[in-house]
Amino acid sequence: MSVRLAKTAGFCMGVRRAVDIVLDLAQKKGRETIYTYGPLIHNPQTVELLKRRGIVPIRSLDEIDPENNAALLIIRAHGVSPAERSRIEELGIRIVDATCPRVAHVQKIIRKYASQGYEILILGDAEHPEVNGLLGFAGGRGRVIGDLSAIDRLSDPGKVCVVAQTTQDVEKFREMVARIRERFPDAVVFDTICDSTERRQTEVKQLAAEMDAIFVVGGKNSANTCRLATLSELQGKPTFHIETVEDVDGIDIGRFDRIGVSAGASTPNWIIDRVVATLTERKSESRGRSRRLMRLWSFLVRTDIYSAVGAGCLSASCSLLQGRHVFLLHVLIASLYVYAMHTLNRLTDRKSGWQIGSFREDAYLRQEPLFIILCALALLVALLLAYLDGPQTFTLLLVISAAGGLYNVPLLPERWRFRSLKDLPGSKNISMAAAWAASTALLPVLDNESYLHPSIIVSFLFVGMLVFIRSALSDVGDIQDDRFLGKETLPVVIGKKRTQVLLKILLAVLLVLLICAPSFGWTSSVAFALTACVFYLWICLDLCDRRSELSGAVLEGLLETVYIIAGFGCLAWFVLSFFIAAQR
Repeated sequence: MSVRLAKTAGFCMGVRRAVDIVLDLAQKKGRETIYTYGPLIHNPQTVELLKRRGIVPIRSLDEIDPENNAALLIIRAHGVSPAERSRIEELGIRIVDATCPRVAHVQKIIRKYASQGYEILILGDAEHPEVNGLLGFAGGRGRVIGDLSAIDRLSDPGKVCVVAQTTQDVEKFREMVARIRERFPDAVVFDTICDSTERRQTEVKQLAAEMDAIFVVGGKNSANTCRLATLSELQGKPTFHIETVEDVDGIDIGRFDRIGVSAGASTPNWIIDRVVATLTERKSESRGRSRRLMRLWSFLVRTDIYSAVGAGCLSASCSLLQGRHVFLLHVLIASLYVYAMHTLNRLTDRKSGWQIGSFREDAYLRQEPLFIILCALALLVALLLAYLDGPQTFTLLLVISAAGGLYNVPLLPERWRFRSLKDLPGSKNISMAAAWAASTALLPVLDNESYLHPSIIVSFLFVGMLVFIRSALSDVGDIQDDRFLGKETLPVVIGKKRTQVLLKILLAVLLVLLICAPSFGWTSSVAFALTACVFYLWICLDLCDRRSELSGAVLEGLLETVYIIAGFGCLAWFVLSFFIAAQR
C-alpha cells in the first residue's frame, strides 16, 4: 500500500501571493476594516479562518459602509475589470491589488489587442470571476468561448486574438485553438494558461495512470480543483473530490492498494496534511502486518512518544560527551519531562489554534482525557525521580516545568499585544531549546559537578542548537499555517530564506564545535559520532523546499529522527570503543 502526494498540491504562486498580502495586512492591522472583493480564494475553510482574523469577504460594494473612512479593499487574485476598479476609486475606498501577475499579464494582452481592433476570444468559463474581469479589458470587443460549438457559431469577426483563462484545461484549450485556427487561420493565439495549472493537470493524469484511486482535495466551488477531479475521472480511475478530511468517512479505501492525492491551487497545507495522514493511517490498518512498523512509527510521532525517546537519546549522548556513565535515571527524567511538556502544550495550544487541525488533531480530540492523565503522570514521575536524584535536580526541573506549563497561558490583559510567552516572536524555538538542553545536559550534573566545566557547556550547546534548528525547520514547513493563526515564529518574523540562512550558519558552528571539542580535550571523542546529526539536519533543509511532497506527519517524524540518530551514533561509538579496547 502507498499514499502518494502530488508535488504540485497546494497553493499556486498567485494564491500564495494574495494570501501573503492579506496576512501581512492582518498582522499590522490597526483600526481599519479589511474587506476582500469576493472570497479571497475558493476554499471555505480558509475564508472562515480569515474572517476570524478580521478579513471580511463581500460580494457587492454596497456592503461597505460609506461612512467608514478606514475601509480597505483587497482585490483578489482573479482581478477586476477597469470599470469596477474605477467605481471603487470613486467611492473613495482604499485599494490593495492582489491580482495574480499571470492574470495581470492576460489583462495587458487583451487591452493591447482590443485597442488595435482585434476581437478578443477568451477561452474559459463565463461564470468565473477571472473571466468576468478579463472581459472588462476588451472594451466591448470580447467574447467568452466555453466549448467547440461556441466557435462554430461565430461569424467572421475579422482580426482575432485568443487568450485563455489561466486555470483552463490544457487539452480543452488545444482543441479549441485548433478549431479556431481552422476557421480563422490568421488568429493571434496566446497560451495564457498558468504553468502551475499545466503542471498540476499533467501530474494528476500521471498519478491516475499509476494509482488505483485518486483523492482531489479542495473547495467544491473551485474551478481548477473540479477540473483536476474531471481529468482524473477521464483516466478511468475512481476519483473522490473532497473538501476536508471528514469527507473521507464512509469511503471504502480498503479496496485500493495505491492512492494518489492531489489538491487545488487554493487548498491550504493543513487540510492536505490531515487527508494524507488519515488515508495513510487507515490504509495501514487495512493491510495488517505489512504496514505494522509504519503504523507504529506514525503512532509514536503523533503521540509525542517519539520526541520522548529522542530526549532520552540526547540525555545519553550528553553523558557520554561529558565523559560520564549513562544512568537510566537521568534518561527517564529527560524523556518523561519532554513528553509531559509537549503533551501539555499541545493540549493548551490546540484550544487557541483549533481552526487549523494538525495530523495530531484526531488523536488529541478522541483521547483528550487520557492524554491529560498521561501528561500529569509523566510529570509527576519525572519530578519524583528528580527528587531522588537530588534537591538541585528537583528544584531546576520544577522551575522549568512551571515555565513550560505557563508557556501558552495568557498572563497579561487582552489589550496587550504579547499576553503570554508564546506571543513573543521566536520564543517557541528558544524556550524549547533551553528546556531540552537543561533536562538532558544540565540536570544530571547539578548535584556533583561544576556547571562551567567545558564538557557541560559543549553538551548544553549541542542539545540547545540541535533542538533550536530542528524546531525552526518545522516552523519553516508550517509557515503557511502559522501565518493564518497569527503566530510569530522565527520564519514568520524574519522570513523563510533568512531563517534557512541562519540555520545553515548554526549548523556550521555546531559542526566546528563538535570537531574541535575533543581536540581541545573539552569532551570525549563521541563528539565525532554526533556530527552525523549535523549532516542529517543539513539534508532536512532541503525538505523545507519540498514541503508539498510530504505530509505533516512524515516531515515531523523525519525531523524528530535527528535525536534518534544521536542515540545510534553514540551506540556505534560505544561499540567501536569497546572493540578497540578489546583488541588491545
